[in-house]
Amino acid sequence: MTFKELEQQLLALSHGEKLQAIQLLAQSLGNNWQGIEKTPRVCGGEARITKTRIPVWVFVEARRLGYSDADLLTSYPTITAIDLANA
Repeated sequence: MTFKELEQQLLALSHGEKLQAIQLLAQSLGNNWQGIEKTPRVCGGEARITKTRIPVWVFVEARRLGYSDADLLTSYPTITAIDLANA
């Protein structure tokens, strides 16, 4: 399968299926995320968006509650869509 074929199939997925695909890909990459860092004594040592004090769990919980990426990008203007994908 070519990437172009895969891209077409991914875009045809439902929102929930896309989230599952993202989770699967994220798990396959391991725990070394660019844009995510942990520093002792910063945000309690929790994983956070690089160069911010915004913990990753904030975005995980917001998505669980139904907030869209657009909502989050509006609420947190210092982050990017890439930051959200990493979170």
